[in-house]
Parts: sequence; C-alpha cells; structure tokens
Amino acid sequence: MHIAIAGNIGSGKTTLTTLLAKHYKWQSHFEDADHNPYLNDFYEDMQRWSFNLQVYFLNSRFGQVQDIRKSGKTVIQDRTIYEDAYIFAPNLHAMGLMTTRDFENYFALFKLMESFITPPDLLIYLRASVPTLVNQIQKRGRDYENAIRLDYLKRLNERYEAFITSYEKENSNAKLLIIDVDNINFLEKQEDLGLIINKIDAEINGLF
Repeated sequence: MHIAIAGNIGSGKTTLTTLLAKHYKWQSHFEDADHNPYLNDFYEDMQRWSFNLQVYFLNSRFGQVQDIRKSGKTVIQDRTIYEDAYIFAPNLHAMGLMTTRDFENYFALFKLMESFITPPDLLIYLRASVPTLVNQIQKRGRDYENAIRLDYLKRLNERYEAFITSYEKENSNAKLLIIDVDNINFLEKQEDLGLIINKIDAEINGLF
C-alpha cells in the first residue's frame, strides 16, 4: 500500500510522515532536502535554477514511486510527484521564474512519467494558512528557506487548493484525507495525533 502526504512548505509533512511510520511500522520515503544539490542555488537565484531543481525532484520522486510499488510493502511518502508538476513548476512559470519552453519540456516529461505510475492508495493533504507555514518554517531554521516570501507561500497555497479539487475529480477511486493543521499540534499533543490516526484507520479499512 502506498500512502502519501501532500502539503505546502512548512505544513508538517516530514513530521507527520515520521510519526505515522513509527505508529504503523510503515516504511518511510522522505524528501531529502539536506542533500539536494540545487536547493541552495535555487533560493539564491530562482530564475536560473528553477528548471534544474524541478527536473531533479521529478526524477527523484518518479524513482521513489517505482521503488514503492516494487517493494510490496506499505510505504508512506513525504510529498508526491503531482505536487511538483501541478503546483511548484506551474507556479515558477507563472511568476516568470521558468521560461515557457522549459515548463513545456518539463511538463511533457512529467506526463510521460505519469503514464507509468498509479496514484497513492491514500493521499493525506495537510492544509495550512500562511501564518502557520511561516511559523513552522521559522521554527526549523533552514538557512535556504529564509528567503521564502509570503506571496510565494500564498501562491502555492492557492495552487494546492486547486490541485486537491481536481485530484478528487480525476481520481475517483483514490482516497483523500484532508487535515487542517492550523488548529492542531500533532507533534506535541498526543490526542491530536490520535485524531489523525483514527481518520487514517477509517480510510485504510475502506481500502479492503
């Protein structure tokens, strides 16, 4: 079974992936931000490095999905291949930070890869307001994230909402769980994590 967690920068994907993997004894696949060779350069000069970064993510996550399906195990994945293609790359293009030529090339590559994969059995979307995202980003204190602007996070949030709406329509057989993280703290409050686990149990039981 393939479980995936989607959400904006700072929404708590990695934290929740870790907690759920521990609780369910699932294998986890993380977005390895610390070893990404393009991230620092990207945040310094988005226009120059946007295409390189997005192709790196695309390749990395396509490989992850292939590995997950081949493993035969239940795996929980931190961020999906769809977020790169439907949220981050189009946003960079709309902001003038990726050329139309590069974006069309990128998206054609994604569509080819998409034909070889299936959606997660359960997609968990962490919905968070911009103030919550900013607070979480500041708490973890990654140097390369200091340059992230509020309007960038806001644009991403708008695209996430549009993506989730279309995902529900286009993948009627795939299960989706939306968690509003503004009013909960699943890292520090066990009862909040328990509520999420109960919702996941209900969704998973419906898969069999």
